[in-house]
Amino acid sequence: MDIFKILDELEELVKNSKKVPITGKVMLSEEVILDFLDRIRTILPDEIHQAKWLSKERERVIQEAREEAERIIGEAREQANHLVSESELVRQAQTASEEIITQAKRLAKEIKSGATEYADEILKQLENSIDQNLSVIRKAREELNHMKIG
Repeated sequence: MDIFKILDELEELVKNSKKVPITGKVMLSEEVILDFLDRIRTILPDEIHQAKWLSKERERVIQEAREEAERIIGEAREQANHLVSESELVRQAQTASEEIITQAKRLAKEIKSGATEYADEILKQLENSIDQNLSVIRKAREELNHMKIG
């Protein structure tokens, strides 16, 4: 189950719960709150595992990009070595190999940048989700504590 769905359910429960006269606070069953907290705790580890997987996947994509760049650079160097014969061919080979190397480096940089941005966005979403969950949990605990006192 999606953590946002659970949070939406909790929000609806709070909105539709009986209000305590004068205080404006709502009254919720301890059992219901604890059930929501258990459901959230059950889902959070999955999202944390997903973030770890995304981080590993990002590293794998970056490594593949490096390997691809090295392969392209190697091919460019081999191609340049085969073209070495006359001065015009040498010049053309150097130009072509430099262009291929530049393109390979640019491609590797773009892939790495894209993978980094993607992983950062996923981690940012996870961080926001966890922050929201912690906020809901803290608010629920505060309300529970106020209910104990009152």
